[in-house]
Amino acid sequence: MIYYIADMHMGHKNVLRFDSRPFPDADEMSAVLVRNWNDRVTAEDTVFVLGDAFWKSENDSVNLLQQLNGHKHLIRGNHDRVHGRLRNYWESIEHYTELNDGNTLVILCHYPILFYRNQHYGAVMLYGHVHNSRESELVEKWKREQWDMGIPGRLINVGCMMDYMDYTPRTLAELLEANPMPDITRIRKDGTPAGRPETVPALDDSEVNQDGRKTDSA
Repeated sequence: MIYYIADMHMGHKNVLRFDSRPFPDADEMSAVLVRNWNDRVTAEDTVFVLGDAFWKSENDSVNLLQQLNGHKHLIRGNHDRVHGRLRNYWESIEHYTELNDGNTLVILCHYPILFYRNQHYGAVMLYGHVHNSRESELVEKWKREQWDMGIPGRLINVGCMMDYMDYTPRTLAELLEANPMPDITRIRKDGTPAGRPETVPALDDSEVNQDGRKTDSA
């Protein structure tokens, strides 16, 4: 099973106020995040953290990361410091990656991307960074404006503070269910309807690693 989560900010006191997180202190927040993670994720599962995992010393961050089950991959955010030995505890560290989750192409980046690969053919773009802020509301506004223009877009904020995340890693199926997209009538540049395209295949087998990520040579 593959899970996704972003912006945990473990150990970050100020994020409690910034996101209105329901915890008395940063230590309690970190403990809940670890517990929720391990209640779902097994040693065989894979979790992609879409940035800003920790706000602690390197030793404390390593200690927390070692407590988390599964194969852990970091999509690096603006607050991730991974130049020291913390780097060795992630199975991969990327700024951007593409992967197959079942038959769906998933685009992963810490930052929202309004126009992305295979957007018109069923691909999903997962992101973080904007938390539950005004910037998050803007991304949602722009996404809905795209829908109104006949441009399909499955951009989903996987920040842990979102209601449908509830400080817990989520599967793609859960994220899609919580963030439905209406049927989109695609509009050509000349203003005429283009119809709904068939979903194209995601990355083929020659393009992906064992965990479904795009290979460097693809």
